[in-house]
Amino acid sequence: MPTDSEADPAAAALVAIWTDGGCKPNPGPGGWAAILQFGDIEREMTGFEPVTTNNRMELTAAAAALEALKRPCKVALHTDSEYVRNGITRWHTGWVRKNWRNAAGDPVANMDLWKRLLDAAKPHTIEWKWVRGHAGDIMNERADVLATRARQQTA
Repeated sequence: MPTDSEADPAAAALVAIWTDGGCKPNPGPGGWAAILQFGDIEREMTGFEPVTTNNRMELTAAAAALEALKRPCKVALHTDSEYVRNGITRWHTGWVRKNWRNAAGDPVANMDLWKRLLDAAKPHTIEWKWVRGHAGDIMNERADVLATRARQQTA
């Protein structure tokens, strides 16, 4: 991924990221994956949790991918999770304003991971792109395979 030693940082156009996460059953053992592309450089990341939820794995994938970037970047992050995309682009401002309470006044679910994701996103300029899962997007399908493999290897 991008480093400070690149000859022309202004030419560093875009880091493309695809993320996925899931569990089976939900809740249960879960896996997450991220694929990061910067020019000709590509990195795959995966992880596992023994007891978790689909939403936690989706959030973890996005946060881990952004945390892997070594300097502020322009990012196109692709996710098939409407929960992640809506939370980061619409809902989080209200949660923060209400001291991490949802519309019903209850604590926001997965608050620890939402805070982690917001912190990881701060240095970057991110376009959050939703892609339909299991609909033929090659990179989304690849992230799904990696997340499933991560879940199955250690389940």
